[in-house]
Amino acid sequence: MAVHGTTEATAVRTPNRGLRWLRRNIIAIAGLCTLGYLILPNIVVMVFSFNKPNGRFNYQWQRFSTDAWTDPCGVADLCGSLGLSLQIALWATVGATVLGTMIAFALARYRFRARCGVNTLIFLPMAMPEVVMAASLATLFLNMGIQFGFWTILIAHIMFCLSFVVTAVKARVMSMDPRLEQAAQDLYASPLQTFLRVTLPIAAPGIASGALLSFALSFDDFIITNFNAGSTVTFPMFVWGSAQRGTPVQINVIGTAMFLVAVLCVVVGQLAGARKRSKRS
Repeated sequence: MAVHGTTEATAVRTPNRGLRWLRRNIIAIAGLCTLGYLILPNIVVMVFSFNKPNGRFNYQWQRFSTDAWTDPCGVADLCGSLGLSLQIALWATVGATVLGTMIAFALARYRFRARCGVNTLIFLPMAMPEVVMAASLATLFLNMGIQFGFWTILIAHIMFCLSFVVTAVKARVMSMDPRLEQAAQDLYASPLQTFLRVTLPIAAPGIASGALLSFALSFDDFIITNFNAGSTVTFPMFVWGSAQRGTPVQINVIGTAMFLVAVLCVVVGQLAGARKRSKRS
């Protein structure tokens, strides 16, 4: 009877132990599954960048080849559209970051009559569908008689990215301790010195996150660009157009290179942060 009772107790404890382990790690398991689901398309793109299809469509694996990697600009206008997208994304990031940072400081530090209205207007581009903003900007450019092209795309991207920069920088500025700036002023620092040596370094993470988000949003935007591009072709528009005729392998090469660069930037940032934390400790 004692042996039988011990066996039953062990059988009861074993599933309970498994359930406790599952409850402790359910969030980590769900996070890993979600991360794997998000990374899976990038892995597929990476694998098919080494494919050599028999026809125009790169949807079925045929045989391994590095021809696309050795000649990434082998498709006409691909690298031209890529360079144009990078140029627009860079200038849109600069414009949105400068304007968004100034707006964020004004909204966080000053009280004025239209402050609530400005906060609402800043939030609208993030809340409304992109097609609404794209059509509104296209109508504005048409009424003003502005020819569609590089500058209309750039202005549209700055207007679209502005809200994201303001939100990121404003959150960082509102969490700053004002006593740090007051201490700098007590030490006879000028307003410019206080801003450059105290305020700006503290707000830098928010500004950097807003700038990186602006670059990513501008580079891969299609809807706003399609409404305001005219005959100008950016990289997302080139991908959309080529998908109808047959997706070249070089597009997978460019996508894989962009993914690897993004991963490298994240790894470098994590290593730099860990190194700073180790020095402080």
